[in-house]
Amino acid sequence: MSQGTPTNSTDHFFENKVIGHPAGLFVLFFTEMWERFSFYGMRALLVMFLTSTLLDGGWEWTREQAMALFGSYVGLVYLSTMMGGYFADKKIGYRWAVVIGALLMTLGHGLMAVETQVSIYLGLGALVFGNGFFKPNMVSIISEMYKEHPQKKDGAYTIFYMGVNAGAFFGILLCGYLGEKVGWSWGFGLAGIFMFFGLLQFWLAQNIFGNIGLKPVKKDAAALELDRQAMGEEKLNPFTPVQLVLIAVMIFLGLMWIIFEPAKIISSGAINVFDFNVLGLSGNNFTILLALTLFVGLLVYRLTKYSAVTRDRMIAVTFFAFLVIFFWAIFEQSPGTLTIFARDYTNRVLEGGAGTTFKIVNALMTVVPLGIITWVLFKLFQQTFKKYAVANIILGTSFVIIWGIAFWMLKSQMAEETLEVPASWFSTLNSLFIISLAPLFSKWWESKYNPPANVKYAVGMTLLALGMACVAFGASSIEPGAKTASVSMVWLILVYLFHTMGELCISPVGLSYVSKLVPARMIGVMFGIWYLAVAIGMKGAAKFGENVDKIADEKGISYFFWVLTGISLAVAVVAIVFTPIIRKKMHGVR
Repeated sequence: MSQGTPTNSTDHFFENKVIGHPAGLFVLFFTEMWERFSFYGMRALLVMFLTSTLLDGGWEWTREQAMALFGSYVGLVYLSTMMGGYFADKKIGYRWAVVIGALLMTLGHGLMAVETQVSIYLGLGALVFGNGFFKPNMVSIISEMYKEHPQKKDGAYTIFYMGVNAGAFFGILLCGYLGEKVGWSWGFGLAGIFMFFGLLQFWLAQNIFGNIGLKPVKKDAAALELDRQAMGEEKLNPFTPVQLVLIAVMIFLGLMWIIFEPAKIISSGAINVFDFNVLGLSGNNFTILLALTLFVGLLVYRLTKYSAVTRDRMIAVTFFAFLVIFFWAIFEQSPGTLTIFARDYTNRVLEGGAGTTFKIVNALMTVVPLGIITWVLFKLFQQTFKKYAVANIILGTSFVIIWGIAFWMLKSQMAEETLEVPASWFSTLNSLFIISLAPLFSKWWESKYNPPANVKYAVGMTLLALGMACVAFGASSIEPGAKTASVSMVWLILVYLFHTMGELCISPVGLSYVSKLVPARMIGVMFGIWYLAVAIGMKGAAKFGENVDKIADEKGISYFFWVLTGISLAVAVVAIVFTPIIRKKMHGVR
């Protein structure tokens, strides 16, 4: 640190840069990459494992049962981030939260590899809590690192998002291939191995973050008041005992619904704690509506207690969170209905020239991104190897293993005369396109042509609609009630291209807006609330997916995708209409 630089300055992080950003960002990049490898690797297999026949090693569940469990699992993953955000902010700090989360996820993947009913459910539980501790606190560390460089935040989050999707790409590609071709436990187990690599790398290189993320020091009221005045923030607004009781009631109702609503479906009605009606509503609908009503009421009340600027900015965050619900409810058809569409309705058998072409394309898709990420790895080594040699050696070892598995997979595919493309392969396209396009979008957001927040969301939802329109059009020849078909792979490729561009307009910049609009002392909790919106969207995606068979039998599966197209366009219109209002409430934040 140069002489005269304040000890609380973050400028020193920018002294050792990798591709124009602090080296610490890329330590987080690779840690998050292995966490996403594990999460998406398992996610690519779960629904297929549950719906596969007993002869294929699966549980032979219906699609409705599988989507019910999957939706609650993913919803709980994002709900648990509020717990992780709270403990990191108040008790253990961001770093310990990341370590605890990584340990729990490593354990969870190990349990799932055992493949018994007890181990699968325990594994999913460990993954839920692990993600809760891990996920919000990675982005919180980035927020602190860039707090004095807000103009670079959009670019930083987009690069970080590239790491997220690099992990997702290789997780889906390699865990998916092992799970479908070799055995489910191999796919689940591989996910855990690389989560452990990510944990070791983060732990050994954590000093690169300086004082960021250490265990918070408890301060008395006078010290907190001095901090508040120094930061120019309004009076603190702690939760009252009554508000804490309401929060406890909301959490209880939400957990009851998200756990026992799928339990009823999975058990075919044998487990039904919601066997009652209130005001004409079924028990499960009344429970979740009551929880959401209490949450919205408490949020509105608390907003009135902040200063005008903070209140307006938090309203803007709430509006973006509302849009995000619809985005994820439609985007997250990927591991459910789109994977089912790939497995049952898409022609995945390739012979002759088509098979050879796919083998070449797939080899390039695997080797080129892996080469790009390995180049980033070497750039990081140049800046950090002397100080963090062991962490870099572990990171390098993990890449040697990945290269080995990738070459083994490609060699196996090359030996097949008639190639059947794995159903999970299509999900890799999303990550591949992000790896390719993220740098372009990062440059766009840092240029003078950076559009307002609402326009980004409107463009993202429109692209989402275009993707759904592609698969709806491709499925137009499938008759209602048909269980199989041979639709061209091209339609799914177009879906993932348009959806990826939409995602780049919404997801990474959404995290950036939360960090810029929310006061620093509330950042962990507000990221948790943001992920609450994501959780609702994830569960919404599952509710759509639970009904795909009913709609497909009555009106055809094409109709299902046209409905999602219409919803996406409607949300895009809402985003545009509210542009002047939300821009005003952001008070100059871009």
